[in-house]
Amino acid sequence: MLGVVENHSLPRTAAFFDLDKTVIAKSSTLTFSKSFYQGGLINRRAVLRTAYAQFVFLAGGADHEQMERMREYLSALCRGWNVQQVKEIVAETLHDLIDPIIYDEAASLIEEHHTAGRDVVIVSTSGAEVVEPVGELLGADRVVATRMVVEDGVFTGEVEYYAYGPTKAEAIAELAESEGYDLSRCYAYSDSVTDLPMLEAVGHPHAVNPDRALRREAAARGWPVLSFNRPVRLKQRRPSLSMPPRPVLAMAAAVGAAAATAGLVWYTTRRRTPYARI
Repeated sequence: MLGVVENHSLPRTAAFFDLDKTVIAKSSTLTFSKSFYQGGLINRRAVLRTAYAQFVFLAGGADHEQMERMREYLSALCRGWNVQQVKEIVAETLHDLIDPIIYDEAASLIEEHHTAGRDVVIVSTSGAEVVEPVGELLGADRVVATRMVVEDGVFTGEVEYYAYGPTKAEAIAELAESEGYDLSRCYAYSDSVTDLPMLEAVGHPHAVNPDRALRREAAARGWPVLSFNRPVRLKQRRPSLSMPPRPVLAMAAAVGAAAATAGLVWYTTRRRTPYARI
């Protein structure tokens, strides 16, 4: 249990959630690969490789070096993509692709935090074209995501803000300053050791389905380790746990849609270095 309803005479608090493999059972962006193919954004070869990458992601993920290669690759890949087209593709397929892979345990946690009076913030390396709609589906209050430069309605391929590693912790600190959150009383959830700075930034860190490195850190620091394993459609959950829609305030807009082709990078680099979850 997460305790009683917040005392509103005290500073505000929030719960910060990583997205992939923490709130949903797969990679949010890789899940859209078939839809992007049908929309003409990627080719059939990329679809096949992203399907394989989804398997690799579920088995382990990508380490820091591979994430950097991925970022560089995707920056070039998305150059010239029409932003509105990406948003429309995500909106049309969101419920079919994302709703079935939301962890029941995560949805319940989000509800409990809201009931206790805490804001819920999704903090993801993916971009807002994917993360914002997912956050709205989940009833999140805010979203932090990667941001890329947009000119004349298309992505230029340049990265303006990368929500990864220490940058996530910096974003949380900025939100705490602007929203009045007391981080010592806030919560955070992630599956990856790359989110260690985010977990260290709050008073109540939790490891969810952790990779080996994060599991070791959690054990050494005495952090709770949670196991989420029940993906379920929101409408199939008990009526008492159904979530009302809440507005999502995006802190960063992005081209997370491009990351659907991340498998191209994972596929070519997986034999060089060991994997750790994102």
